[in-house]
Amino acid sequence: MKVETHNNTCIIRDNQSDLTNFLMKLTHEFKTFEKYHVIIDVSSHGRITVKQANSFLPLSNSHRKTKKSFVVVTDTDFNATSAKLALVPTIQEAHDVIELEEIERDLGI
Repeated sequence: MKVETHNNTCIIRDNQSDLTNFLMKLTHEFKTFEKYHVIIDVSSHGRITVKQANSFLPLSNSHRKTKKSFVVVTDTDFNATSAKLALVPTIQEAHDVIELEEIERDLGI
């Protein structure tokens, strides 16, 4: 797991080939990242399954309750996954989603 922190955003990349172990490690260490907006980059895995993408939903839900964004970078079929999970194909789009969600929070939407 590789972690990069920029201002109020934390990009977490999986640098191993086992998505299940990455998710377990991420869940175990997630308190470390709770004050940041989080971008999870699993694009190195190629197209992950809908089930694998949705496995990030519990972390996403708990993180969003703290008024922070949680975005997963993958090329999974976005229409087949939960609408509550923010999935994007690139890091730049993840930053854009975070910016939009911050504006929505500021407006009270």
